[in-house]
Amino acid sequence: MSVPQPSSEERGEQILAVFGTAFGELLAADPAAFRVKFRKMAASAFAFYRGAACLFYEDLGGSAEGGPYLDERTGRVWVHGDLHAENFGTYLDANGRLIFNVNDFDEAYVGPFTWDVQRFAASLALLGHAKALSDDQITGLVETYAAAYRERIRVLASGARDDDVPPFTLDTAEGPLLGVLRAARSRTRFALLGSMTEIRDHERRFTTDSSTVELDAASRYKILAAFDGYLETLPEESLGRPDSYRVKDVVGRKGIGIGSAGLPSYNILLEGHSDALENDVIIYMKQSQTPAVSRHITDPAVRGYFQHEGHRTVISQRALQAHADPWLGWTELDGAGQLVAEVSPYAVDLDWSDLDDPEEIAAVVADLGRATATMHAAADDESGHSLVPFSTERAIDAAIAADEDGFAKMLVDFAHAYGAQTRRDHAIFVELFRNGRIPGL
Repeated sequence: MSVPQPSSEERGEQILAVFGTAFGELLAADPAAFRVKFRKMAASAFAFYRGAACLFYEDLGGSAEGGPYLDERTGRVWVHGDLHAENFGTYLDANGRLIFNVNDFDEAYVGPFTWDVQRFAASLALLGHAKALSDDQITGLVETYAAAYRERIRVLASGARDDDVPPFTLDTAEGPLLGVLRAARSRTRFALLGSMTEIRDHERRFTTDSSTVELDAASRYKILAAFDGYLETLPEESLGRPDSYRVKDVVGRKGIGIGSAGLPSYNILLEGHSDALENDVIIYMKQSQTPAVSRHITDPAVRGYFQHEGHRTVISQRALQAHADPWLGWTELDGAGQLVAEVSPYAVDLDWSDLDDPEEIAAVVADLGRATATMHAAADDESGHSLVPFSTERAIDAAIAADEDGFAKMLVDFAHAYGAQTRRDHAIFVELFRNGRIPGL
């Protein structure tokens, strides 16, 4: 017997309640930032989905316990937390290699591996619908993703060496992924510095514009103290030339991404690895948010593992991303956990706007399935963290092997159902927003 759908009014009240819990404090502190966030979310069902991870996990409810393919191990792996089709791109790793992989780990936590693949599958349904792909074509894409994920997990669980499953680099990537890597390679730190700084009195300083906030002396002092705390969290191999950590300038930032509305953020200009002005480095310090996943994971061992949300974000990213940004670290500012990382010129996101050919889309989706599996396999007993003390790839492989045929079907059914739900939710949200129904705005 099917469960009756709530009315639009009832669903609207559910959405408002979830958003109130997830965003209430930040919205009260900075309503203007949330007006911008919500206007971005109103633009499309996919944009709404990106900004509403809290609603997604509320809808999944208690599936952390006893859901399909979940047991005491597969329900407790390091997960990305906001895995969707647009959260993939390039970064320059600690070894100086350009890598295409999953990015944006603000929502990372420990939970069921199925939540990541379900969230990605639903994003495929939304993306396919926006590109006017048929339901059968969307089904094919989800099946392609599931098959690529499953096969890569199988290979990794068999004990494959790194050479057998290399990352996506300029030497190994193909098609649009290679195009993104080449676009990243064409960028330079000098051009980034030119867009954000200027030379004044023989020294580089931040330029000021509508996206920057001038800081008073007291704020600057607090940020510099937090910066000193951040240096203590960097890996030993990152601490090279001491002058690299001389602060030249600090500026406040506003207008950051759709998922970070209301969160204070600062840019810090550093000396870099030499006295030459073109080698200066920009890092950012951003208050980390409570991940949506964490509201639905009750294990005290997980909750107690992290000092604060900045520590949680960094530890999760280091676990999930091999050879992460050498500038990645954490600190505290005004009692709140902060994420610190480089503002990298080499970060380029996968752009879906020019991807319209179904065969080309399918090839990209297969690669993203492999990237997802590799990410899940990276964070386990070999990653140096005690929170997941077992081989995740072997646990996931065994769980899927128990019902091979059902894995893709589960994702296909979920993708179509939740994609349709999100399109309805988006329409309801737009009406709530434009009619002034969201409290605090």
